[in-house]
Amino acid sequence: MSFWKKTAAALMMAAGTFAATTALTPAFAQPLDGGELYQGEQALYDAARDEGLVVSFDTGPTWANWAAQFKAFKARYPGVEIVYNDLGSAATVVALDKSRNRPQADTAYYFAGSALDAAEKGVVADFKPVNFDRLPEPFRHPAGQWFTIHSLNVAFLVNTKLVKQVPQSWADLLGEAYRNSVVYLDPRTAGQGQVVTIAAAFGNGGSMDDVQPGIDYLGRLHKAGNVLRTVGTTPYAQFVKGEIPIWIGYENDGLKAKYVDGMGDDVAVVIPAEASAAAPYAISLVKDGPNPNAGKLWLNYIMTDKGQTTFAEGFVRPSVPGVKLPDEVLAKLPEAPQIRPVDVAKARDAKPAIDAGWSKAVLGQ
Repeated sequence: MSFWKKTAAALMMAAGTFAATTALTPAFAQPLDGGELYQGEQALYDAARDEGLVVSFDTGPTWANWAAQFKAFKARYPGVEIVYNDLGSAATVVALDKSRNRPQADTAYYFAGSALDAAEKGVVADFKPVNFDRLPEPFRHPAGQWFTIHSLNVAFLVNTKLVKQVPQSWADLLGEAYRNSVVYLDPRTAGQGQVVTIAAAFGNGGSMDDVQPGIDYLGRLHKAGNVLRTVGTTPYAQFVKGEIPIWIGYENDGLKAKYVDGMGDDVAVVIPAEASAAAPYAISLVKDGPNPNAGKLWLNYIMTDKGQTTFAEGFVRPSVPGVKLPDEVLAKLPEAPQIRPVDVAKARDAKPAIDAGWSKAVLGQ
């Protein structure tokens, strides 16, 4: 079944569930537990209940603690269903562009470099959510067409049952001990793959202005025979099942596998010694989306202190400064001074070079 047919089926199912539910629901407002999280929340929820559904693109439930966000959102707003997909950042922009005359999504989440593309294509709307003004300027579009909701650090996620000598650096990973061991996301279609390339550049003498060392490094990694495969979407489930020896991914997935999903000491999370990258991830309200009030309710919720804390509980770094996190969460997010931030605009500008360079270095195309 095609993606669009699957999406349509999901929407029909959600809409049918909502219709059956609201047929039995009194026509008065449902008061929010504990009062409002922000001024106007109740009125927005009432408007969103009339729509009954929010369609959230690229928020795969195993990524960045989205599953917990969905659960918390549904508990707070039982009158609004939520459906989602997991496309990858670049593919999400393509999907928004192709459906611009009849948008399917209400919100879109992606690596912030792809958010710039979405804004330039005119497929996202102005919207400033709760806590928008607390964000650093580089983390937000001036009119709110995108805004950063969290950042993620590139790390080696190592299954210690399959890998006896845990690599500590980019240089280590080129060794013979890691033949057919490494998995990472394709940088042509996934934001994480782009950031992995930039992190490899940082660790091999490159910079935001010169990503070629990262491309060259990945080419060497493939030529050494150390890459098991590249993938299009997050391979978290395969990693937890023990099917991946080393995943060059984001630290939050490794920490989740370690502390939540049962791997414990069978997973090591290593920030490579030379340098690594911290990537901002952003979200947008889709222009002319089918459920604008529900979309705004969803975006507001994940930008409240409560929503930001939920990200941190999934081991991703909140974007809103000053959010007070539980001590037990802070203890699992260690400092790593070798991590360098990704410049969103430069990352977007570097994408064509990464796409073409990676294809040539890895695929010989």
